Amino acid sequence: MGFRAIMVAGLAAIALSGCAAEQVWSPDDMVDREAYVHDGPPRLTMFTMINRETGKGGHTSLMINGSQRVIFDPAGSFKHETLPERNDVVFGITPQVEDVYARYHARKTWYVRIQSLDVDAATAERALALAQTKGPVPQAFCAKATSEILADVFPGQISGTFYPVQLSGQFAELPGVTEQNLYEYDSDDNSRVLAQWDPNGVTGRTTK
Repeated sequence: MGFRAIMVAGLAAIALSGCAAEQVWSPDDMVDREAYVHDGPPRLTMFTMINRETGKGGHTSLMINGSQRVIFDPAGSFKHETLPERNDVVFGITPQVEDVYARYHARKTWYVRIQSLDVDAATAERALALAQTKGPVPQAFCAKATSEILADVFPGQISGTFYPVQLSGQFAELPGVTEQNLYEYDSDDNSRVLAQWDPNGVTGRTTK
Protein backbone atom coordinates (compact mmCIF):
# COMPACT_ATOMS: atom_id res chain seq x y z
CA MET A 1 0.00 0.00 0.00
CA GLY A 2 1.41 3.38 -1.02
CA PHE A 3 1.95 6.29 1.37
CA ARG A 4 -1.06 8.20 0.06
CA ALA A 5 -3.33 5.16 0.43
CA ILE A 6 -2.09 4.66 3.99
CA MET A 7 -2.80 8.30 4.79
CA VAL A 8 -6.31 8.09 3.34
CA ALA A 9 -7.02 4.91 5.27
CA GLY A 10 -5.69 6.46 8.45
CA LEU A 11 -7.82 9.59 8.06
CA ALA A 12 -10.90 7.45 7.37
CA ALA A 13 -10.26 5.43 10.52
CA ILE A 14 -9.92 8.63 12.55
CA ALA A 15 -13.15 10.01 11.09
CA LEU A 16 -15.02 6.80 11.82
CA SER A 17 -13.74 6.62 15.38
CA GLY A 18 -14.85 10.19 15.91
CA CYS A 19 -18.38 9.24 14.87
CA ALA A 20 -18.52 6.10 16.98
CA ALA A 21 -21.14 6.12 19.73
CA GLU A 22 -20.49 5.01 23.28
CA GLN A 23 -21.47 1.46 24.14
CA VAL A 24 -23.83 1.28 27.14
CA TRP A 25 -24.95 -2.09 28.49
CA SER A 26 -26.76 -2.31 31.81
CA PRO A 27 -26.55 -5.70 33.56
CA ASP A 28 -29.24 -8.34 33.16
CA ASP A 29 -30.46 -8.12 36.74
CA MET A 30 -31.09 -4.38 36.47
CA VAL A 31 -32.87 -4.69 33.12
CA ASP A 32 -35.05 -7.52 34.44
CA ARG A 33 -35.83 -5.70 37.70
CA GLU A 34 -36.81 -2.40 36.06
CA ALA A 35 -38.68 -3.79 33.05
CA TYR A 36 -42.15 -2.27 32.84
CA VAL A 37 -45.19 -3.81 31.16
CA HIS A 38 -47.82 -1.21 30.34
CA ASP A 39 -51.46 -2.31 30.28
CA GLY A 40 -52.35 -0.13 27.29
CA PRO A 41 -52.57 -1.30 23.68
CA PRO A 42 -49.45 -2.01 21.61
CA ARG A 43 -48.35 1.46 20.55
CA LEU A 44 -45.59 3.46 18.89
CA THR A 45 -45.08 6.99 20.18
CA MET A 46 -42.65 9.31 18.44
CA PHE A 47 -41.16 12.33 20.18
CA THR A 48 -39.88 15.16 18.00
CA MET A 49 -38.05 18.06 19.62
CA ILE A 50 -38.67 21.23 17.60
CA ASN A 51 -37.03 24.64 17.87
CA ARG A 52 -39.72 27.20 18.69
CA GLU A 53 -38.02 29.95 16.72
CA THR A 54 -36.88 28.16 13.56
CA GLY A 55 -39.30 25.21 13.42
CA LYS A 56 -36.39 22.87 12.80
CA GLY A 57 -36.05 19.55 14.56
CA GLY A 58 -33.33 18.82 17.08
CA HIS A 59 -34.00 15.24 18.17
CA THR A 60 -36.19 12.22 17.46
CA SER A 61 -36.98 9.23 19.67
CA LEU A 62 -39.49 6.40 19.72
CA MET A 63 -41.38 4.90 22.66
CA ILE A 64 -42.45 1.32 21.99
CA ASN A 65 -45.15 -0.40 23.99
CA GLY A 66 -44.88 -4.10 23.26
CA SER A 67 -44.12 -6.98 25.61
CA GLN A 68 -42.50 -4.23 27.67
CA ARG A 69 -42.31 -0.46 27.26
CA VAL A 70 -39.03 1.17 26.29
CA ILE A 71 -37.81 4.36 24.67
CA PHE A 72 -35.39 4.14 21.77
CA ASP A 73 -33.46 7.37 22.39
CA PRO A 74 -30.73 7.39 19.72
CA ALA A 75 -27.74 9.54 20.71
CA GLY A 76 -29.92 10.99 23.45
CA SER A 77 -28.83 12.76 26.63
CA PHE A 78 -31.60 11.43 28.89
CA LYS A 79 -29.76 9.44 31.55
CA HIS A 80 -30.71 8.47 35.11
CA GLU A 81 -29.08 6.04 37.51
CA THR A 82 -32.36 4.24 38.16
CA LEU A 83 -33.06 3.56 34.48
CA PRO A 84 -31.21 0.74 32.71
CA GLU A 85 -30.03 1.38 29.18
CA ARG A 86 -28.64 -0.78 26.45
CA ASN A 87 -27.20 1.09 23.50
CA ASP A 88 -29.84 3.83 23.30
CA VAL A 89 -32.75 1.66 24.47
CA VAL A 90 -33.97 2.91 27.85
CA PHE A 91 -35.97 0.39 29.88
CA GLY A 92 -38.54 0.81 32.63
CA ILE A 93 -40.72 3.45 30.97
CA THR A 94 -43.48 3.85 33.54
CA PRO A 95 -45.97 6.73 33.18
CA GLN A 96 -43.75 8.76 35.54
CA VAL A 97 -40.68 8.15 33.39
CA GLU A 98 -42.60 8.97 30.22
CA ASP A 99 -43.66 12.25 31.80
CA VAL A 100 -40.21 13.32 32.93
CA TYR A 101 -38.73 12.26 29.58
CA ALA A 102 -41.07 14.59 27.70
CA ARG A 103 -40.58 17.46 30.17
CA TYR A 104 -36.80 17.01 30.07
CA HIS A 105 -36.86 17.94 26.39
CA ALA A 106 -39.47 20.74 26.50
CA ARG A 107 -38.19 24.19 27.49
CA LYS A 108 -38.42 27.81 26.48
CA THR A 109 -36.64 27.31 23.16
CA TRP A 110 -37.95 23.83 22.28
CA TYR A 111 -41.31 22.10 22.29
CA VAL A 112 -42.03 18.40 21.96
CA ARG A 113 -44.38 16.98 19.35
CA ILE A 114 -45.81 13.69 20.61
CA GLN A 115 -47.38 11.41 17.99
CA SER A 116 -48.93 8.06 18.87
CA LEU A 117 -50.17 5.16 16.80
CA ASP A 118 -51.83 2.01 18.08
CA VAL A 119 -50.51 -1.05 16.26
CA ASP A 120 -50.92 -4.80 16.46
CA ALA A 121 -48.75 -6.80 18.85
CA ALA A 122 -46.54 -8.21 16.09
CA THR A 123 -45.73 -4.72 14.80
CA ALA A 124 -44.81 -3.50 18.27
CA GLU A 125 -42.58 -6.52 18.85
CA ARG A 126 -40.89 -6.00 15.49
CA ALA A 127 -40.11 -2.39 16.38
CA LEU A 128 -38.86 -3.45 19.80
CA ALA A 129 -36.53 -6.05 18.32
CA LEU A 130 -35.18 -3.61 15.76
CA ALA A 131 -34.55 -0.94 18.38
CA GLN A 132 -32.58 -3.36 20.53
CA THR A 133 -30.22 -4.19 17.68
CA LYS A 134 -29.89 -0.65 16.27
CA GLY A 135 -27.65 1.17 18.66
CA PRO A 136 -25.52 2.74 19.75
CA VAL A 137 -26.30 5.56 17.33
CA PRO A 138 -23.80 8.34 16.50
CA GLN A 139 -24.64 11.99 17.11
CA ALA A 140 -26.90 13.59 14.48
CA PHE A 141 -28.21 10.17 13.36
CA CYS A 142 -31.27 10.08 15.65
CA ALA A 143 -33.87 10.66 12.93
CA LYS A 144 -32.00 8.43 10.51
CA ALA A 145 -31.93 5.51 12.97
CA THR A 146 -35.57 5.99 13.98
CA SER A 147 -36.75 6.33 10.38
CA GLU A 148 -34.94 3.10 9.44
CA ILE A 149 -36.84 1.21 12.12
CA LEU A 150 -40.15 2.71 11.01
CA ALA A 151 -39.34 2.10 7.32
CA ASP A 152 -38.89 -1.58 8.15
CA VAL A 153 -42.16 -1.68 10.10
CA PHE A 154 -44.11 0.38 7.55
CA PRO A 155 -42.50 -0.42 4.18
CA GLY A 156 -43.45 1.98 1.43
CA GLN A 157 -44.97 4.44 3.90
CA ILE A 158 -41.90 5.67 5.77
CA SER A 159 -38.54 6.39 4.16
CA GLY A 160 -35.16 7.07 5.72
CA THR A 161 -34.32 10.67 6.58
CA PHE A 162 -31.87 12.66 8.68
CA TYR A 163 -34.49 15.34 9.42
CA PRO A 164 -36.70 14.99 12.53
CA VAL A 165 -39.50 17.25 11.29
CA GLN A 166 -39.60 15.48 7.94
CA LEU A 167 -39.91 12.14 9.71
CA SER A 168 -42.67 13.56 11.92
CA GLY A 169 -44.54 14.58 8.78
CA GLN A 170 -44.24 11.11 7.31
CA PHE A 171 -45.42 9.52 10.54
CA ALA A 172 -48.42 11.87 10.64
CA GLU A 173 -49.59 10.46 7.31
CA LEU A 174 -50.08 6.97 8.76
CA PRO A 175 -53.78 6.26 9.41
CA GLY A 176 -54.73 6.58 13.07
CA VAL A 177 -51.88 8.77 14.29
CA THR A 178 -52.80 11.22 17.06
CA GLU A 179 -50.73 14.26 17.94
CA GLN A 180 -50.20 16.67 20.81
CA ASN A 181 -47.57 19.30 21.58
CA LEU A 182 -45.86 19.81 24.92
CA TYR A 183 -44.76 23.33 25.84
CA GLU A 184 -42.77 24.26 28.92
CA TYR A 185 -40.89 27.41 29.81
CA ASP A 186 -37.84 26.21 31.72
CA SER A 187 -34.39 27.53 30.94
CA ASP A 188 -32.24 25.81 28.35
CA ASP A 189 -30.30 24.17 31.16
CA ASN A 190 -32.54 21.11 31.50
CA SER A 191 -30.20 19.19 33.79
CA ARG A 192 -32.24 20.19 36.84
CA VAL A 193 -35.30 18.31 35.50
CA LEU A 194 -33.60 15.00 36.14
CA ALA A 195 -31.73 16.23 39.20
CA GLN A 196 -35.01 17.15 40.90
CA TRP A 197 -36.97 14.16 39.64
CA ASP A 198 -38.42 11.78 42.20
CA PRO A 199 -38.79 8.36 40.50
CA ASN A 200 -41.61 7.54 42.93
CA GLY A 201 -43.49 10.79 42.42
CA VAL A 202 -46.30 11.63 40.03
CA THR A 203 -46.28 14.80 37.96
CA GLY A 204 -48.49 16.23 35.28
CA ARG A 205 -47.80 17.98 32.03
CA THR A 206 -49.60 20.51 29.89
CA THR A 207 -50.19 19.73 26.22
CA LYS A 208 -51.98 21.52 23.43
